[in-house]
Amino acid sequence: MSEARPFRLVVNKSSQLPEISGVYLITDQGHNLVDRVCQALRGGVSVLQYRAKDASYQERVAEGGELKRLCARFGVPFIVNDDLHLARELDADGVHLGQDDGSLAEARALLGPGKVIGRSTHNLEEAQRAEREGADYIGFGAIYPTGSKIVSHRPGVDGLAAIRSSVKIPIVAIGGITPANACQVIDAGADALAVISSVLSHPRPDMAAAELLLLFNRTCPFPRGAVLSIAGSDSGGGAGIQADIKTVTLLGSYAASVITALTAQNTRGVSGIHGLPPSFVCDQLDAVLTDIPVDVIKTGMLHTPAIIAALAEYLGARSVIVPMVIDPVMIAKGGAALLEREAVQVFCDQLLPMAYLLTPNVPEAERLLGRAIHNEGDMEKAAADLHAMGAANVLVKGGHLTGHSSTDILFDGTRCHRFSSERIFTSNTHGTGCSYASAIAALLAQGEPLLTAVHRAKQFITLAIRHSRSLGKGHSPVNHFLAAQELLQ
Repeated sequence: MSEARPFRLVVNKSSQLPEISGVYLITDQGHNLVDRVCQALRGGVSVLQYRAKDASYQERVAEGGELKRLCARFGVPFIVNDDLHLARELDADGVHLGQDDGSLAEARALLGPGKVIGRSTHNLEEAQRAEREGADYIGFGAIYPTGSKIVSHRPGVDGLAAIRSSVKIPIVAIGGITPANACQVIDAGADALAVISSVLSHPRPDMAAAELLLLFNRTCPFPRGAVLSIAGSDSGGGAGIQADIKTVTLLGSYAASVITALTAQNTRGVSGIHGLPPSFVCDQLDAVLTDIPVDVIKTGMLHTPAIIAALAEYLGARSVIVPMVIDPVMIAKGGAALLEREAVQVFCDQLLPMAYLLTPNVPEAERLLGRAIHNEGDMEKAAADLHAMGAANVLVKGGHLTGHSSTDILFDGTRCHRFSSERIFTSNTHGTGCSYASAIAALLAQGEPLLTAVHRAKQFITLAIRHSRSLGKGHSPVNHFLAAQELLQ
């Protein structure tokens, strides 16, 4: 099964040389390195640099050989740090040299013209000299303080921005880069982000790598990023696939869809559900994912245990993951059950652990955990417990609680973040959950970090509720159009 990968234009002197862009992972000295690197590669690492100064030469040959085979499986360039002889023995795709690690001409003579050669640099003079001497890319930094080595030169983001227009070869930004500060580095002109601990020390290296890779979309033209919605169809147009496509499109991303069920539905409720065969759900998935480069998957109504199991199996078998925003849709606004009772356990066991972000409202979190939630303290505990069940990040939405404000709580595995807005007392709330999750997915696909994506999506759904107009005789839908217009202004 072929898989579409994101297209990135990178300046390179030869189309035959490996591409240097995206997430550039440098290995650490920790245990289970091969397993952790494998997970990171599944998250979309673009280049691997093998750095193992404390090991013996034979140990490096053995470990480096394993990593090279792993990189070949994922189609990722394998670069050796500093050691030309090790790079030649392993037939690596290239080598990265420090300022004191010999000349680029010697490296080219030893490795041959088909290998990529990089050079560490710290200022404009070193960067331009490396380019003149034939480097295929430069490492530039340190951008931020780092614990991996002592650095005497730290040009920072300003230094990176200052050299960008003067260097035509790819620039790999190095030093202390995390998801929290990576946007500034990309905006300053980095083609790739060199990372170590922010990926390899993360409990989920695949999610950490995927999160960083998404940030590069922030430099793309609109429509920026693509979101695949896997959900049910709402014939009334207020929720489900229809709400997802409206939200994603109006916020500036490309929307694709996989339909899991057809509903006969209007503002008053659901009068009929026709679930689609799991095999046809997978046919739709295959048609989209083998052709269109999808950045984020958003799920909604999945309906049956068989569809959930088929979805989890299909996505789990892919070599590279797509970050998933999973909205555990269970009950329609009018009260109809949208998820079969026996499907909950299958969802918890097979799909929930695949979530980059899980977005339950209070009733959904109660059903997933089997206990009541009465206040924000309960929401915090619920978010942490759902994270412990496997979701990388959890956003528990507090719209069903009472009070003058509506507060949602995001747990990222380390701390809770609160997102509050005024509570708008209206029955025009059909499609809020679908639209909120789709807005987050679209903003993530556009290269916004998670906290920013949730903050702006919260603003969007609050505006959509505020601008809603009565339509039909029941729970009217939110106003996607005016909300998107106001948010984007």
